[in-house]
Amino acid sequence: MVNHSENIQNLVAKDTSHVQLSTAQLVEKSLKRGEGRLTETGALRAETGKYTGRSPKDRFIVEDGTLKDKVDWGEVNQPISEEVFDNLFTKVIDYLGQKEEVFVFNGYAGADEKTRLNLSVVTEFSWHSMFARTMFIRPETKEEALAMDAQFTIVSAPTFKADPETDGTKSEAFVIVSLEKGIILIGGTEYAGEMKKSIFSIMNYLLPEQGVMSMHCSANVGENKDVALFFGLSGTGKTTLSADAQRELIGDDEHGWNEDGVFNIEGGCYAKTINLSPEKEPEIFKAIKFGSVLENVALDDEGKPDYDDGSLTENTRAAYPLDHIDNARIPSVAGHPNTIIFLTADAFGVLPPISKLTREQAMYHFLSGFTSKLAGTERGITTPQPVFSTCFGSPFLPLHAKTYADMLGGLIDKHNVNVYLVNTGWSGGEYGVGKRMDLKYTRSMVRRAISGELALNAFEEDTAFGLSIPTSVAGVPKEILNPRNTWVSEEAYDEKALKLKEAFIENFKKFGTESEDIAKKGGFSL
Repeated sequence: MVNHSENIQNLVAKDTSHVQLSTAQLVEKSLKRGEGRLTETGALRAETGKYTGRSPKDRFIVEDGTLKDKVDWGEVNQPISEEVFDNLFTKVIDYLGQKEEVFVFNGYAGADEKTRLNLSVVTEFSWHSMFARTMFIRPETKEEALAMDAQFTIVSAPTFKADPETDGTKSEAFVIVSLEKGIILIGGTEYAGEMKKSIFSIMNYLLPEQGVMSMHCSANVGENKDVALFFGLSGTGKTTLSADAQRELIGDDEHGWNEDGVFNIEGGCYAKTINLSPEKEPEIFKAIKFGSVLENVALDDEGKPDYDDGSLTENTRAAYPLDHIDNARIPSVAGHPNTIIFLTADAFGVLPPISKLTREQAMYHFLSGFTSKLAGTERGITTPQPVFSTCFGSPFLPLHAKTYADMLGGLIDKHNVNVYLVNTGWSGGEYGVGKRMDLKYTRSMVRRAISGELALNAFEEDTAFGLSIPTSVAGVPKEILNPRNTWVSEEAYDEKALKLKEAFIENFKKFGTESEDIAKKGGFSL
């Protein structure tokens, strides 16, 4: 029988292991080992090779008797046997034991001390340890870190490649979560985001069990203690819109909502950097300095990043500590939200740039989790494609969607939260015809929604989706508020809007009869 804890402890106790190194030490190690380059701003740049994003088809949860009725098994939460896990665990531990150096970081997930998770990250790459130090919450002292008893441990061997025929995986890469043993086993992929999202998945399992809502969203707070949440999938503007110079940033991606308010699950931010500019996103641009990690960003000979270069991947990333943002809120906790923003990047160009949702509409759009995939982003995609990710984060949700939806609905009711749907995508036509919504207009609409000013405006119902859209917003051209008016042909708009409605309706069928009332009261009707 495999003694998992003892094997990890023996590995960490070896002379070749480096525990809780400082940022400077990790940068020095990374450069010496040839893992990355230093940019002109002092950030460490690394390339992740073949895998430049998550590998969802290679992610598994170990199936045991205690989980059968809790986990929402399927394409997202794929089951795997304990035997397969134990076999791979032994191989990975042996593999790391032969390395000249192994790196260990101990830290926390969750700024709320009552529900935070003690975690340990054991990996063969120095820059991966730096990534963990950047993204998770750091103990105040090294002594505190060394005394920590980890509840979950990530064991990561990026250069260990599985053999699907003998190891029971689907490819050379694997991310296997054992909820019972408190271990996340990663191999075959150098993409550091797998570590971050694995811990988020764990928190999405643990927090609801404690009566705490876990959320894939960013959050900020104003000087009047008005808290806003931003739900959205990658590329919708979650990080960009929450990094507002007029408000304190609580966090950019993962949060919990308990009886006291909201709290950040992480200690850092993980922003997409493709086309990043100091004009449009000054806070993020300035945050990328010493202590930050860049993934797959092109550099010139002098170490200057080219954020417009997507030759390695469009999914270029920057990981930076929360305190690199000038107006970050430390510790990253705040009160109950006043406003929730659902973000979508509608490449069909038919959804309004902002609309106020009823309670039923909020539940419908939360369960739908819509955005769109652009033409050219994947082989074979020639026109925009609808993407639906339940609760704006289905790849990271171990429990059934209804668990998260019921909790959010209850919190919206209890705290009388205003909810808006914001389209950061296209206007005047679909992708390739129209143009993307101007960020300055989106910021203006969002700020007025959060301040409460927008709720006092006059609204009208759009003819396509039954959404309430404001008749005017200060600082925003009136003609863009109703998307039908921005198209050259109203008939072409109606046709495209109908196709998107049909996609929504078809997707919502997966929730079955339990959600019929939400679909009837809050959904799109044909």
